[in-house]
Amino acid sequence: MKRCLRALLLACALWPLAGGAAEPAAQAQVMVMLKLPTPHFRADAHYAGAYRSDSGRGARRRIAQALAQAHGLTLVADWPMPVLGVDCYVLALPPAADPARVAAQLAEDTRVEWAQPVTTFHALGIPDPLFPVQPAALQWHLDELHRAATGRNVTVAVIDSGVDEQHPDLAGQLALRENFVDGQPYLAENHGTAVAGIIAARADNGIGIRGVAPGARVLALRACREEGGQAAQCDSFSLGKALHFAIMHEPNVINFSLTGPPDRLLQRLIEVALGRGIAVVGAADPLRADGGFPAAWPGVLAVGADSAPGRDVPTTLPGGRFGMVSGASFSAAHVAGLLALVGELRPGATPAQRRSMLAAGLLKVGSRGVIDACAALAQAAARCVCSCAAGAGLKSLRAP
Repeated sequence: MKRCLRALLLACALWPLAGGAAEPAAQAQVMVMLKLPTPHFRADAHYAGAYRSDSGRGARRRIAQALAQAHGLTLVADWPMPVLGVDCYVLALPPAADPARVAAQLAEDTRVEWAQPVTTFHALGIPDPLFPVQPAALQWHLDELHRAATGRNVTVAVIDSGVDEQHPDLAGQLALRENFVDGQPYLAENHGTAVAGIIAARADNGIGIRGVAPGARVLALRACREEGGQAAQCDSFSLGKALHFAIMHEPNVINFSLTGPPDRLLQRLIEVALGRGIAVVGAADPLRADGGFPAAWPGVLAVGADSAPGRDVPTTLPGGRFGMVSGASFSAAHVAGLLALVGELRPGATPAQRRSMLAAGLLKVGSRGVIDACAALAQAAARCVCSCAAGAGLKSLRAP
């Protein structure tokens, strides 16, 4: 399985950097086919070019314009199709007009061979090539969750090492970035970029992965540094500055994919964040009985490596790359993304209410608790958001 994942990651690293912002919905159009006169010579590859200067073409165009005017339409394009014996004219409809009904009305004219709506087609590729191997795609039913919410109008502060804002899966996903590491400029680094991708990588752009909350925006606050291939390192001062900055910018969620000893400055700041309605997520240290700090602090959502998807997770890396990551840091990022989905559905919920929603989806697997994202989001939406048997559980769903 890991070998297959690595092959997919390599393929994705070479994937064309296509995509961009979604195009606005196109104006509805119909096509009208006007009959051509009987040809006097064989239609071949050169016929269409010769036909475009045919003396009857102007007359047919005037017919198309008259039809457009009679039906309140606009002539926008045309093309001769002599192999079918027709001229094709494209007419744009006014807002709210029914293309099928307009086409049927146009077809009643004896000069019209037939009329039809302009329809759209799409390629059958996978919008996000690594989505099928994302653990959350299967375990958390991301496709179904995203029909209910994507994290729109929600911001997540990622207090971590630097995030690569130029990564194609993160382009446009950062609301801002700030550096709180003294003596260095802002750098794009592995850990922060991986965490940000899990939370908010762009969806359906033909590249890489899909974030748990692709509609959310990230405050990329660099408080940790990565040097010499070592794990990201932070200190009380850099973290305190970043946390204070985050609170002042009022995100919906703050994510700490890090751990350390209790710290009075950070404790005080976390209490302020919670008091202002900001949800705080912390990665639980498996080597500490209490999960370490800040995960163990009251009010912080502590996330262990097995509480949410956190093993062999494909995600974003600096330089437009993708790689696999494992650990509580990345489980915490999943939960931060899930809280962003909750935040879209229940923007007024308190941190305690959001914890309650996640607790409602907590399943006992052996000796550990595992978050059921579908059940948690169902609490926020007060309805089933994933595949549900007809009526099953709906009566028991009440938003706290």
